[in-house]
Amino acid sequence: MPPAPATAAPPTVAAPPPPPIETRVAHAIVGDLRREARVRRRRAALPPGSLAPSARNTWRGLADPLGILLEHYERHGPVFTIRMLHEPIVWVLGAEATHQVLVGQADAFSWREGRFRDLAPLLGDGMLNIDGDYHRDLRRLMLPAFHHRRVAASAGIVVEEAVRAADRLRVGERVDVYGWTREVALRIAMRALLGLRAGEGREAHIADAFARALHFYGRPFAVQTLRGPGTPYARSQRARAALDALLRDELAERRAAGEAGDGVLGMLLEARTADGDPLPLRAVRDQVVTLLFAGHDTTTATLTFLLYELGRNGAARAAVVAELADVLDGRPPEPADLDGTRLPVLERTLQETLRRYPPAWIGPRRTVRDVTIAGHDLPAGIGVHYSSWATHHLPDLWEDPLEFRPDRFLPAAVAARPKGAYVPFGAGSRICLGKRFGELELRALAAVLLQRYRFEVAPVPGLRITTTPTLGPVDGLPCTVRRAEVAA
Repeated sequence: MPPAPATAAPPTVAAPPPPPIETRVAHAIVGDLRREARVRRRRAALPPGSLAPSARNTWRGLADPLGILLEHYERHGPVFTIRMLHEPIVWVLGAEATHQVLVGQADAFSWREGRFRDLAPLLGDGMLNIDGDYHRDLRRLMLPAFHHRRVAASAGIVVEEAVRAADRLRVGERVDVYGWTREVALRIAMRALLGLRAGEGREAHIADAFARALHFYGRPFAVQTLRGPGTPYARSQRARAALDALLRDELAERRAAGEAGDGVLGMLLEARTADGDPLPLRAVRDQVVTLLFAGHDTTTATLTFLLYELGRNGAARAAVVAELADVLDGRPPEPADLDGTRLPVLERTLQETLRRYPPAWIGPRRTVRDVTIAGHDLPAGIGVHYSSWATHHLPDLWEDPLEFRPDRFLPAAVAARPKGAYVPFGAGSRICLGKRFGELELRALAAVLLQRYRFEVAPVPGLRITTTPTLGPVDGLPCTVRRAEVAA
């Protein structure tokens, strides 16, 4: 009898999880003040900028971050300081400085101690809030789910959900495409990323609880700091508890049946600790919720902004629609159509949308050692943020940066661009894990929608943008659905 085939050992998360993040507002502020005091005791100078407390700068940092960042860049160069609320933050803009933070000096920065900790009440110890060996082990565990072959294999689910949602639209109706896209993207994330089975009912309840918990982060910052019964924070925590209960039921059923299932959720359930035990349910839960957040929020924002710009730019819209008609000829896209090369006009248009409106517009960090960035010495313990949104709008990198011009991403222009100039997904070892999946999802949704429909944007003076926690339109994006116009 031939020997039995060797069974691959389950993936291991050997590193222990980090200690809890401080989520109590007063305690977190005290911690920030103590870190600043330690920096001052060392007599370490911060880069120039607006170092004095200023209610105006704090308000502008929340209401018009792009404006205040571009003004400070023009006045002080690529590295400067702005005190917002109680804390001085060093901002890093421009190609060279951004590349140093993301790649060249990445080991000098911690994510967990940066402002992403504000997401901890919902995300826990998810990929956005961890560093070091624990992050490395979890990223290595989940990376195969985002291999290009696995992503291509998920195209069928993505297109199926896009077609199903598009079928429900009616010509002439008024629809908030931001809310519509959020529902579609969340359903895609649950099915294609996590492997939840459609039609079993639980996924709808998970989506509802998650949306209610996430709504808290769209509130004004001052409202987010309130604690106690009846506050938005209390309501978000009740929604989180409901979400956690639903996820526990899903995980318990899979483990009881001895079937880990598909998607990233299956990988997490098969993984083991250094002692050979299954991952704690809390660790699985934190990665699942983080993937739901990152896997649908960025798609929602980008597709919404794409439809907004195409609603205002007839020539750009006509070029995309003509390409879709030529290549797809009315059929739904197939995996080969969604690799980023088959539809180059659509690809350039999506890239320009990500330039103008990168959903992950800010990368908050904290220095863990002294480091020099673009000639400025930064001490250990200080908050440092890079902003893809601001760097994508620097006139010394982009001609007429406020204009929507997809041809900026013609091959010759891309080849001439310096590293760090275009970073909608980050770069280096912390580049977005779901980049490939997100790009395929955007291509599929755009291809399905734009073949059928044109989205007529109301003639408003300008789009008001919120930045909590990702870019998005303040009041959604109401559009009238029209039939697509295909040039003869």
